[in-house]
Order: sequence, then structure tokens, then C-alpha cells
Amino acid sequence: MSIQTESVGSIPRTKKLLDGLLANPKISEDELNILYDEAVQDTLSNMDATGSPILTDGEQTKSSFATYPLDGLENVAPEGVIIPFEDGHTRQLPILTKGPFRYANYAGSYIPRAKKFTNKPLKQAVISASAMSLLYPADGIPGYTQEQFINDLINEAVADIRSCFDNGATRVQIDFTEGRLAIKLDPSKGLLQQFIDLNNQVMSHFSAEERKNIGFHTCPGGDHDSTHSADVDYGELIPMLLTLNADNFYMQMASEADPEKALKIIGENIKPNQRIFIGVIDVINEEIESAETVKNRVLTAAKHIPLEQLGTTDDCGFSPFCDDVATNRSTAFSKITARVNGTQLAFEALKNG
Repeated sequence: MSIQTESVGSIPRTKKLLDGLLANPKISEDELNILYDEAVQDTLSNMDATGSPILTDGEQTKSSFATYPLDGLENVAPEGVIIPFEDGHTRQLPILTKGPFRYANYAGSYIPRAKKFTNKPLKQAVISASAMSLLYPADGIPGYTQEQFINDLINEAVADIRSCFDNGATRVQIDFTEGRLAIKLDPSKGLLQQFIDLNNQVMSHFSAEERKNIGFHTCPGGDHDSTHSADVDYGELIPMLLTLNADNFYMQMASEADPEKALKIIGENIKPNQRIFIGVIDVINEEIESAETVKNRVLTAAKHIPLEQLGTTDDCGFSPFCDDVATNRSTAFSKITARVNGTQLAFEALKNG
């Protein structure tokens, strides 16, 4: 027995990749593939060196964790929901202009590139159906009802997850960063319940055995070292979050103002089949945690979560959007190393009583 540990996903893109994209907007597909191969290979090599038991490609070839399915679509426009962050910057989702809704890219399509450079188990992140549901305009689309859109969306979200397993992913993580934001937008939690119901419709297409390797990630945002919903009480989200029909949850905690309060609520609501990967790395703080700091965070979590249901992760991806360079690559890998080593120290301490 051990304490499982996994990354959330994104790693800051390599400087060579970013420079290549910025310097040459009309870069050829062949030139781009060379840059992508180099970036993915470098990411996997560095992540392997951290001691991580399961690797990710760091989302080097995604435009962002949220919009990768939309890249290349002709029926979206850049006038969707605006998400404000605490530091004043915003992100804006596209909006759907006509039906039907189909993904242009499935997350599983990124895995074959990674498999060229490693034989280690691979994890792939996908965007939640609930986040994609925000693409439908409030005033509707002539000839394409919201009900039709939701049916298409569920089918596409299921296909996105299946594409990952079909291409060899060991674990699939569904990014649900809008969970806490939903409470900020609708304190009645009606929107949050809609999101959970929609995601559970997606999960109903997977067997209990498949759900053992599917999980949901939640955080209050982590873009350019800023958040969009950290001011929302975590206790308002956690009980409903754990009604999602999955076995794994990747939960921001290191940056939480009162982590012990949140951990207590998790302990009161966790189900026997669920594993909680607690965030022990604060990705929006540039200070690199020591292994001892990570160990102490795990020991605190173990007071409330049974050891056999406990895991560790990072609070969020280090670079969820490709232009987010607030954290450099070496810092990200050093933090991951601290998580891996600190998790092992905590396990040894707990095992020895």
C-alpha cells in the first residue's frame, strides 16, 4: 500500500515552443510538429525525473485546458461568457452560433505523441460537459434547441473521455473548475446542481470498472497566479461535489485559507469508493515547497480522510492556458518533485504509526 500521487495536468510550455508560435504565426504543420515533439519529449523526461508514477504531456499542444475541443470550429464566435479573475484580468469563452455541436478535437488525439517518448502510464485531462454547456447562447439558436445541444454535448463529452482510454490513457481527469464559480454566479446552487446533473449524465455512460479510472478536478481557478472564485466558501461546494459519480477527486487545498475546515467536510461526506487527491502544492505561489511541508499537509489530511482513500496532487495545472507563463518550468518540476517526495515521507510516517 502507498499514497497515490498524480499531477493535475498542465506544465508551462517550453520557451522554444512559445517563441516559435509567437515568432511565426504562419508556421507550417511540419515545423509545428517538430516543436510539439520536442516540447512533449522534454516535458515527459522532466516529469519522469520527478519520480511521478503516472505522467502527463503537460498539455504542451493544447491551446488551453478548456477550449481544445473548439480549435478549428467554424460555428463559434468569441463573444461568450466572461470570467473575471481576482487580479483584474479576464478570460472569455466562445459562443455557439449554429448547430449541431461537435468537438473539433478529442483529448485522446494528444496521447499517441506522448506514447512515442515514454512507456510509463499516462494521464489525460478533458474539459467537463458543464463547462462546455456555457457555449449555448442565452437567447437560443434558431432551429437548434438547447435540448438538442445538451444531447449532442453529452455524446461528445463521452466520446472525448473514451478517446483517451482508446488511445492508451491509464487515467482520465475531468476539469470541473467551474464548480466553485457556479456558486458565485448563483448562490442558490441551482446552477451547480445543473452542472452536477449534466456531468452525471455523462458518467452514466461508463461502467463502475471504468469509473475507477475517471476523476474530477476542482479549484477556484489558477490563471496567471490569480483565481476566479477563492472567495466562495469551499464548504458550500464539497458535499455536492462528492455526489459526482466518479471514484477520484483532485481537490485544491494547499492554497485554501482554512484547509482543515474543508478537510473535515470531505471526511464527513466521502463515500467508500472515492479517493481524494488533496492538493499539497500551491501552484500560484512561486515559493517551492519542501518535502517536509508536503509531508505535514498530507498528515493533516490523513486526520480526516482514511489512508486507503487518500492521494495527493497539485492545486491546479501550472499553465492552464498556453500564454500563462507566470510560473517557469523548472519551478513547476521542482514543486512536483517536492510533492512526490513529501507524499512518500508522509506515507512512511503514517505506516510506522
